[in-house]
Amino acid sequence: MSALPILQCALAASLAWWVATALVGHQAPFFAPIAAIVSLGLSLGARMRRSVELVVGVTIGVGVGDLLIGVIGRGTWQIGLVIVLAMSAAVLLNSGALVAMQAGTSAVLVATLVPPGGIPGLERMVDALVGGAVGILVVALVPTHPVGRARLDAAGILRSASEVLALVADGLMAQNEKPIVEALAKARTTQKNIETLRDHVVGGREIARISPFYWRTRRRLERLTAAVDPIDNAMRNIRVLTRRSLTLVRDDEILDQRLVDEVEKLSHALQVLERMALADPGQQPDQAEAARVLRSVAAGLKPSIVENAGLSATVVFAQLRSLLVDLLQVAGLKRISAIATLPPTVEHPAYRPDL
Repeated sequence: MSALPILQCALAASLAWWVATALVGHQAPFFAPIAAIVSLGLSLGARMRRSVELVVGVTIGVGVGDLLIGVIGRGTWQIGLVIVLAMSAAVLLNSGALVAMQAGTSAVLVATLVPPGGIPGLERMVDALVGGAVGILVVALVPTHPVGRARLDAAGILRSASEVLALVADGLMAQNEKPIVEALAKARTTQKNIETLRDHVVGGREIARISPFYWRTRRRLERLTAAVDPIDNAMRNIRVLTRRSLTLVRDDEILDQRLVDEVEKLSHALQVLERMALADPGQQPDQAEAARVLRSVAAGLKPSIVENAGLSATVVFAQLRSLLVDLLQVAGLKRISAIATLPPTVEHPAYRPDL
């Protein structure tokens, strides 16, 4: 957790309280700072949508609470009934989890702390609106860098991919399953990092839309967004490649040394992709340089290296081809162009030649 999101929440809450009291004239607008914090959260994401959901949830909770508490009074069973009705209303509106939870918590506050009925209910809705708007304003004026987190995530995933392939190459070279087992365990930990990358890309695109300070990063974010699915697919292919390499070693299949060399060369190429992800605009390596390195690896993936090979070696060969297509897309190529980069090969039942 970085310091900036915490500072954003503190600033937004304080500013929301000041706006609601000094400008709007409310006496105790506790929903305003709450709404500001919830709309921001502590991580990047769809904050504008979250702010709207927050206002909707508060409106449902306050409306149900004000309506019922004035009739049935306060008490243990009344609180339970108000929560059930408020959250059920939110669910029936096909709203998200945040709306339902905010409706429930707002209903609790109305049922336990605030006198029901009349203007106070309307004030609380206005306070929620103020808090959500202030949260968006703080994101626009005190933004997190929209590209920074996402490119670190991407670089970290590519670094892990390189390390996994290096371990696989070591295991294949030595006909030793231990490095490959380690590689498989490492590869399986990357999926949560990919989901974090997706979240940070969504958050970065939102910041680039609402903050004038970072409008110039939109093109960079487009390239990064386009790379997310290929990175995800690449890691899935690496996991399959690693599992099949483990089978290859355990079954003691005959293996052409050139196939091991291709795995090792691709591991080195991934280091170039990692540096590309971290490079600032105008710095090297850029996408063109990364694509050049990947093409040099692709040139060696000829069908002759798996002639008379067993099933596992053939599958590893096929996964390398699929993996190269994914990584060439990370380097900016269209899928059809990435496929065309691969040497032609004959159809084999273990793999598809267009992958």
